[in-house]
Amino acid sequence: MNRRVFAEALGALLLTACVVGSGIMGERLAGGNAALALLANTAATVAVLAALIATLGPVSGAHFNPVVSVVALGRRQLDAKSSLQYVVAQIVGCCAGAILANVMFDLPAIQASTHARSGMGQWLSESVATAGLVLVAFRSPTFEQAAWRVSLWIGAAYWFTASTSFANPAVTLARSLTNTFAGIRPVDVPLFIASQVAGAAAATIVSDWLLPPVRLERADEGPHSHPLYGKLGSKPDGRGSAA
Repeated sequence: MNRRVFAEALGALLLTACVVGSGIMGERLAGGNAALALLANTAATVAVLAALIATLGPVSGAHFNPVVSVVALGRRQLDAKSSLQYVVAQIVGCCAGAILANVMFDLPAIQASTHARSGMGQWLSESVATAGLVLVAFRSPTFEQAAWRVSLWIGAAYWFTASTSFANPAVTLARSLTNTFAGIRPVDVPLFIASQVAGAAAATIVSDWLLPPVRLERADEGPHSHPLYGKLGSKPDGRGSAA
């Protein structure tokens, strides 16, 4: 469990550092072209998310997101203690990642963002982005598939949602600590998180109604099990579909 919790914290840190850092770099190099800056931010996020899921998935399940861990708890794929440890690790990791990105670009380590993100369109966007993330993640039977499915969903949602798809309460909180391209005002954080929770709940209900449930098992029930995608097949290379 110590290794799993550390993997969640490390993955959350690196993911957030990439989101914030690529936003800073993109904005600096784009010369005022917001579309170009967002494109750079999107490409970096897609790449790092795919790499982190593939690398750390076999260790912790590669949640990196409190709503994913809570949904896993509701589905009895994680126990309450493990879910709480995951959530704390994700929040700490994401906040550390934002601070790391600030420092790497010679900015104050902690800044209160002034980037306003509020309104019905933003809140609805966060619900849609998070719902899609949960649906895609929990219908992915292997880490290999989850790596490209989840990252492509987030990359698309950067562009078709008004909020640019935060879809993660821990990342949302962390982005309030940087007054840069990826930032969000602290006052806007609570309703973003509420929207994300609502989207995750809706996706869980729809997924179970729309598609036959994938048989999922606790992470300690076999050598090829993990807490998000269930027990993998026992092929020699460790890959396979959910049993």
